[in-house]
Amino acid sequence: MKSLTRSETAAFLQEQNRFLILTHRKPDGDTLGSAALLCRGLRQLGKTVHILRNPEITPRYQSLVEGMTKEVPEESDMLLCVDVASPGQLPMVFRDYQERISLRIDHHGSATPFTPVSLVDPKAAACAEIIYDVLKEMGAKLDEPMADALYIGVSTDTGCFRYANTTANSYAVAADCAAVSKNLHSITQQIFETNSLPRLRLQGYLVENARFLLEGKAVLCLLPKVVERELGVTEDDLDSIASFPRTIEGVKLSVLIRQDQIDTVKFSVRGVPGWDASALCSRFGGGGHKGAAGASVKMDMEEAAVAVEAAVKELFG
Repeated sequence: MKSLTRSETAAFLQEQNRFLILTHRKPDGDTLGSAALLCRGLRQLGKTVHILRNPEITPRYQSLVEGMTKEVPEESDMLLCVDVASPGQLPMVFRDYQERISLRIDHHGSATPFTPVSLVDPKAAACAEIIYDVLKEMGAKLDEPMADALYIGVSTDTGCFRYANTTANSYAVAADCAAVSKNLHSITQQIFETNSLPRLRLQGYLVENARFLLEGKAVLCLLPKVVERELGVTEDDLDSIASFPRTIEGVKLSVLIRQDQIDTVKFSVRGVPGWDASALCSRFGGGGHKGAAGASVKMDMEEAAVAVEAAVKELFG
């Protein structure tokens, strides 16, 4: 498995003419923004490009990929994936195509290589930043739809430029977007400043039922499926909810344990500098960034809570 630079990736993409882009399960703003940016940029350069329709996409981001998706790969398509750290992050319906993925573009330092070639830069705040660099190398020009996709990718993975992973380049990229798009304020308002009533009720539930550890420096929140149903929350309401408990005063590390399937729970961990989220998740076969990481395990919720509490105390106590 070969690692490529941005210039080498640009040359690699220049050599091909047909592409199909894959995104990760429970797609967020970065994987979809990256896919839309890459699709539009390569189309601008005369390539034939589509995004493989992700059945888990929610209404919040549906318009981002309109007119660019198709249902299944064709034999002549070269498959790429963006913001996908490991094969387990692919939706189940994509797993049959895993062996056909030729290139992975990603920014997760804690990852499982699974493609013949890859471009991975853990210093990038968002995958969309990397793709923007590659497209510039290829000669693509940023237009308004591309800028909107780029801004969604970078802003969502930096928490609207509030997280510790935000860099000077993140701000520079946002400035480039602002230079060509009039939509950034409305995008910011929709994603970061608009909450449904079920989401607000969910936030209240998480606060009321939070379990504080290490004298309040860490917090553990459990979210059973039955509570999701009772509150009426949708997948859009759950977007970025893992970051909410970390906003409680004094909290350095937050862990949200959500019931994913009948016998499986998902951990979503958020940490400030010095509190490595990926170190915790690696204990359970997961990974991600120091500031944000995740894992899925076959446990019931209380069993998972006990295991996570022990690991938090061992790592950070």
